[in-house]
Amino acid sequence: GVTSNLIQRVAQHRRGEVGDFTRRYGCKLLVWFEVHEDMQVARRRELLIKKWKRDWKLQLIEGANPTWLDLY
Repeated sequence: GVTSNLIQRVAQHRRGEVGDFTRRYGCKLLVWFEVHEDMQVARRRELLIKKWKRDWKLQLIEGANPTWLDLY
């Protein structure tokens, strides 16, 4: 998702306060993120990535974080 406060959003997800997907699948690690100057640009990028195949998303993550370290 898109947020203006990544630290707060990650903490909310870890506490299970937001995100049905996150709660359902137990996602707790921040393994990838992008920074954008404009929220509209960030939202368009998010919508684009959501259309990608799973393999492409994994390549994006592993290109920046090959060992899947928690970036939080």
